[in-house]
Amino acid sequence: MFVLPIPDVKQRLKELAKKGFAKAGYHVSRAFPRYEQDGLVTVHNDHFRHVPSFQAAYRRGLQAGHGVDPRFEWRVHVALWAARASLKTRGDFVECGVNAGFISSAIMQALSWNQLDRKYFLIDAWNGPQTNQYNEAEIELGKLRLAEDAMVAGSFVTDLDRVRSNFSEWPNAVVLPGVVPDILSSVPVVEVAFLHIDMNCAYPEQAALHYFWERLSPGAMVLLDDYAYFGYEQQRIAMDEAANAIGTEILSLPTGQGLIIK
Repeated sequence: MFVLPIPDVKQRLKELAKKGFAKAGYHVSRAFPRYEQDGLVTVHNDHFRHVPSFQAAYRRGLQAGHGVDPRFEWRVHVALWAARASLKTRGDFVECGVNAGFISSAIMQALSWNQLDRKYFLIDAWNGPQTNQYNEAEIELGKLRLAEDAMVAGSFVTDLDRVRSNFSEWPNAVVLPGVVPDILSSVPVVEVAFLHIDMNCAYPEQAALHYFWERLSPGAMVLLDDYAYFGYEQQRIAMDEAANAIGTEILSLPTGQGLIIK
């Protein structure tokens, strides 16, 4: 996921929230809000941020990103919850769109991955954006230009040795360089318990969901990183179409993510 410029609406959101609470008879203290990150502003409980196991997982994600903090703790919290819930069903874990490996590293840290008899398949081209995969609407919205600018800025990890080094502490983490959907038929997985999709482009994300759907075990989790995120409307449309075709529905989350339970 790349963060698109979001209009400066924070102060306006604060004012509207304060008015709403006041009408309901609540007093909003000066501590408002409790959480302001990644497009999400809320007064609700963010206790998970202070749990040592969460902090350790987030630090491991930071290590994968060479210290670059995207400031998306709630997004990571959702990913950890979904991954942990996936342990109740059969199968391996799959991530399509890994980049530096922030989310997957945090998950493997949190779940003590080396103690589990499962594989984590990590799929990414690791050679920058696949410019031929963007549809006309995405190009018109500037998504291709944004990806190209991100490549120039160094946001895409292209050093495969760095990626393999990051995941080397987990022998059952399998790094699979390749382009989705071309590589999918060569992924040696029979059953999938957790599928994380984050490729910033509608076509490969839709293809990944279609491919893995029949391989997902009952109760498996599918986490879509950009489903409801600001500026990623084409991905939402594509994933809604895919979900409708396979007879399911996507839960839209205020973090910008989307969630499916098989």
